Parts: sequence; structure tokens; C-alpha cells
Amino acid sequence: MRCFPKILPTFLVAAYALCESGQTRLSAAESPAVQLRPLLVDEGGQPITSAAGWMKRRTAVRAEWQAFLGEFPRERAPLKVEVLATETLPEFTRQHVKYQVEEGVFTDAYVLTPKNATGKLPGVVVFHQTVKTQAQQAAGLDASVPELMQGVQLVKRGYVVVCPRCFIFDDGAGYAEWVKRLQQRHPTWTGMARMTWDGIRAADYLESLPLVDRERIGCAGHSLGAKEVLYAAAFDERFKVAVFSEGGIGLTFSNWDAPWYLGPRSRPPGFTHEHHELLALIAPRPFLLLAGNSADSAKSAAFIEAARPVYELLGARDHVRLLNHRQGHRYPAEAQAAAEELLDRHLKIQR
Repeated sequence: MRCFPKILPTFLVAAYALCESGQTRLSAAESPAVQLRPLLVDEGGQPITSAAGWMKRRTAVRAEWQAFLGEFPRERAPLKVEVLATETLPEFTRQHVKYQVEEGVFTDAYVLTPKNATGKLPGVVVFHQTVKTQAQQAAGLDASVPELMQGVQLVKRGYVVVCPRCFIFDDGAGYAEWVKRLQQRHPTWTGMARMTWDGIRAADYLESLPLVDRERIGCAGHSLGAKEVLYAAAFDERFKVAVFSEGGIGLTFSNWDAPWYLGPRSRPPGFTHEHHELLALIAPRPFLLLAGNSADSAKSAAFIEAARPVYELLGARDHVRLLNHRQGHRYPAEAQAAAEELLDRHLKIQR
């Protein structure tokens, strides 16, 4: 694919669908243009041509996003893990656990461990979609939509998997009410700040497990879970690989302005940032965007192409990709295969 100029006041990036075997050009009707600011420009408007120059700019971009989200706690409270239940299944063990994300605040998750596992294994945090059964779906207790039992799919491939519950699914209140309660404790936090912090603490918990190789951790999620993947990977470099399925990468592609995500202050044109900047924070780590012509589609490729110059500068041009399976707001077999191939390639030890 042609590389776009790195320095322009703004640029229009035509959308493409990328697949593992190569590139597929879409028709003009399929590929609406999206305006995104170039990334490889410093604060003085000069082109960034070195990795060192980008790392300086990266620090500034991260700080701008952190200021908008809300600052995370400076210290991490002890996890204080409590095992609530253990279930032994033919191929894996499933535990329901509770752990502390900040002082006095707990969440719960399901931990899936391969049967008879030995040595150090790769680990994945799987963030669930918006569904009443929350993490139970990813962990396989809710089998009503088998394709979204992502945790089960991965544990059967030899991964230790943590499926945490998103905080808006706690009992006793609705999504917006949980954000209000959150902001009583953290007045400057957005809902996405809590989700991101919870993703960071999920990585803390995952790497604390004796079977997990802390150098081989990834994250994956669908819909709501994809949103959490984007932010968790951008703000925690322990996530070596990220799979984002139908989350709506652009701020106008889905309900990012909902109070439990970024809130109304994130609406353009007043808000000048976009999510290609978070993709650039993830670079050079592999990132796969799975689209289905629903929340994400051909237009999502603009974000991939906007981040690609940063990946290229860091020597990892092909580590950021998009696959459009065109099957709606789903995680079908084609998407699952692409996600698992990427995770296996980068997280499993090649013998």
C-alpha cells in the first residue's frame, strides 16, 4: 500500500481492508475518507524522522490523553486475591476470583487455566462485550453465543486467560449511575479511566499467576471489550499484542461520548484528539482491528493508515492491520482465526 506523506496540515486517508495474505483495495463507494492529523510532527510543526524524536512526541501525546482521562493512582494497592469458586472441566480449570483494583475497591474475574499445564505459559486478558452476563460469556458460563466465548477458545490453545468484569456491570445501579459513584471518589475521572485502570490491574493479576510468563501477555475484546483493549494496550506496554473487534475505532463511529466511556467532552470539533493517536502509543506492538461493516468498516482503515508511519519508523510497518470480515457486529470464525494466528505468532515460543 502507498505510504501517505508524513507532513501535511491534515491528510485524507483512503480506507483499505487488509488481510493476513495481503491487501485488498476497496471501491470508492466502500472507502469514505476520514480526516486525521499527522502523527510524525513535533510541537513546533517540524517533521519527526527518528525513533528518538517520536518517543519524545509520544510522551507528550500520552500525557495529553492521560490528562483528559484522569490521572491513575500513583501506587497500586495489593491485589488481595480471593478465590470464590473453582470448577474443573475436561480441558481446563475455571476459577471465579475477586481482587482489589484500588484501596477498598474490588472487582471479580474468571481465570481459565489449561489442564495439566507445566512450565511458563502465555497469558491473555479477554474483555467482554456489553451483555447482561458480562464476563461469564467470555469465560464460557454463558454459552448462548459460542463465538464470543473467547476465553474458552484461547485456554484451549494453551493460554492462561483472565476475563474481568467491567465496572459498569456491578450490581445495584445502571451504567451512568456507576460513573457518578466513581466520580465521587475520583472527580476528574472519565468512565474510560476506570476501565483502563481495571485493565492494568487485570494485567497485574495475570502476571502474578505462577504459570504465566509475564513477558508474553496479550489482550483481546469485542465491542465494549474492544474499547477496553485499545486503552489498556495504549497505557500498559505489558500487553504485547492487542486484538480489537468491532469496537468502533473512531470517536464518531459508536457511543464513545457516553458517560461510561469518554463523556460529552470527547465530541468533535471541540475535542481535537482521535484514536489513531492511541494506536501510535501502542506501536510497535502488534494491533489487529477486526471490522464487520457495523461499528467498524472500510472507513476504520483510515486509522490504521494514519498510525502506520509511526509503526514504519519503529521498524514494524506490518504490525498494525485491519481485517474486514463483513459479517456484522460479530466475532465469526474468520475473525477468530486471524486473532489466534496473531496471538500465537507473537506470544507463543516458536520451536
